[in-house]
Amino acid sequence: MEEKKFDLNSIIGFVLIGAIFIWMLYLQQPTEEEIAAQEAEIAAQAKAAADLATSSASQEDITLNEATQQMSSVTATDSVGMQKLQNRLGSFAYSATLPSASDATTVIENDVLSLTISNKGGYVTQARLKKHTTYDSIPVYLIKDGNASLNFQFSAENRLLNTQDLYFEPSLSLNGNNQVLTMRLKSSDNAYLEYRYELIPGEYMTNFSIQSKGLEDVLNTSQPMYLDWKLKGYRHAKSISYENRYSRLTYEYENDKHSKLSPTGEDQDVEVAVNWLNFRQHFFSSMLLTDTSFKEVAFSSRDLVEDETVDTVYTKQYGAKILIEPKAGGVAQNMNMYYGPTDYKIFKKYDRNLDQAMPLGWGIFGMINKFVIIPLFGFLSGFLPAGIAIIMLTILLKLALSPVQYKQYLAQAKMKVLKPEIDAIKERLGDNKMKIQQETMKLQNIAGASPLKGCLPAILQIPVFYALFTFFPTAFDLRQKSFLWADDLSSYDTIYQFPAGFSIPFYGDHVSLFPILASLAIFWYMTMTMGQNMQAQQQPGMPNMKILMYLSPLFMLVFFNNYASGLSLYYFVSNLITIGIMLVIKNMIIDEEKIKAQIIVNKAKPKKQNKFQKKMATMMEQAEEQKKIQKKKKK
Repeated sequence: MEEKKFDLNSIIGFVLIGAIFIWMLYLQQPTEEEIAAQEAEIAAQAKAAADLATSSASQEDITLNEATQQMSSVTATDSVGMQKLQNRLGSFAYSATLPSASDATTVIENDVLSLTISNKGGYVTQARLKKHTTYDSIPVYLIKDGNASLNFQFSAENRLLNTQDLYFEPSLSLNGNNQVLTMRLKSSDNAYLEYRYELIPGEYMTNFSIQSKGLEDVLNTSQPMYLDWKLKGYRHAKSISYENRYSRLTYEYENDKHSKLSPTGEDQDVEVAVNWLNFRQHFFSSMLLTDTSFKEVAFSSRDLVEDETVDTVYTKQYGAKILIEPKAGGVAQNMNMYYGPTDYKIFKKYDRNLDQAMPLGWGIFGMINKFVIIPLFGFLSGFLPAGIAIIMLTILLKLALSPVQYKQYLAQAKMKVLKPEIDAIKERLGDNKMKIQQETMKLQNIAGASPLKGCLPAILQIPVFYALFTFFPTAFDLRQKSFLWADDLSSYDTIYQFPAGFSIPFYGDHVSLFPILASLAIFWYMTMTMGQNMQAQQQPGMPNMKILMYLSPLFMLVFFNNYASGLSLYYFVSNLITIGIMLVIKNMIIDEEKIKAQIIVNKAKPKKQNKFQKKMATMMEQAEEQKKIQKKKKK
């Protein structure tokens, strides 16, 4: 057997090989950047595993960033990426792999309205009214640059999904002359959630529906479904504060009940059985209507104009979270969308009580507007310029009310004739105010004259005046119609603009001429009606009516400086016509000598008191007796 010997050369060789191997490992070790990248990858994998574990235990709300990242990583051969997307979206991962999974848009339009609908979310991202412009000649957009969203939130396969984060597949077709756009969120070729838009020629109202097909085994109909609609109203008028005053969320519920949220601050409400809701922006409306009442809607509104010199873009932030009831294992909700003018004539033709979304006044005031003023002004403005139509409307209304005004002036003339006798009573009774009032009322009753007879005709005219006060600021036909120096009768006129940054509290940063003219006319009218009969009408214990003669014109001057110039034009013309009618009545119809003679005849006749007059006389006599008793006790 051969003896083995220690081989030094072999040992040296092994040592050299080991050194070379160690050197190679040293050269191939990762850099600090590579180590950091590996650590980040490990952390990401750990987070993904945790998210997946969480989603298997409870429902999951998919976010836009997560879905977008996964969609961009999926290819036809990327089974790992597809599995991650499947974990997030379930069956709806199919839609994420289609060519329509992009931010592309589709436009449907007619001669008055253009709607742009995005593949992402399937909702309207732009709504433009073709025939209307803002105060500075820019096209009117009710939706643009992300000021609105429409999100349908539903549960599917233990996942909570939001359609605003998912991609729909568009398909454009025609139904007769109507453009039809279907947006489908697919779980397969034959199973999908669909938004359907149908735009009719010449209409601002669009048919809109949400329905599902073949998703009975996918949708969790036992979980609530919500349609969440949000919108920030853009400014369209010269005065954002004036526009904001008439921008308001209104709605109809329980068939024929109507309500609205506060126009200031923040407000919220929850109603059931809602038929329609309107995100009103003064002269323009964004509405959602339903054929079958929404079971429940949570409304919200927030005023975005705290300082009109700073907050110059938006008026209100509106929101409506609508509970959608599942039907037959899926979704089927037929609705309408309206993007267009807040115009009574347009609203009325739909026969769905949409005129209740307009501030036309309640009760008799609204009835006067709907059945008298709006039809009459619509007729006049059909062949006359808007300013002339206002003047003609004023003339016709004043002529219709002239008999009432005649009664009012006749009562004032009788009071003027009785003034010497009333003064004699005051002088005879001295400081006994109670007795003066008794004797005065007795004289007026015998003569057939009373200040109440002068006030009553004025009260009868108040409903018409208030109806007009609500009509002019909301009359769409006045919008951007000019007259004389006013370039827009739906907004204030300006004859002088104060320097930038200067504004008078409660008055504004400009001077309007129509309110000045209206103030002068009302002062002239009140001087005629009150000034000549002031002392005759003044009764003990009554406030000094002289204050009204100065307060009313001042109120008109300040308050109406920022109001619609059409309203100031009406009051100016109305008071001029009233003054003219009074002068005709005074100088050509009423004969004061005949009134005096008639009063003498009335005095000679026995005068019976009605129940009210008897009661008042009894009360005054009792008060007088009580006063005498108190005086005796003091003595």
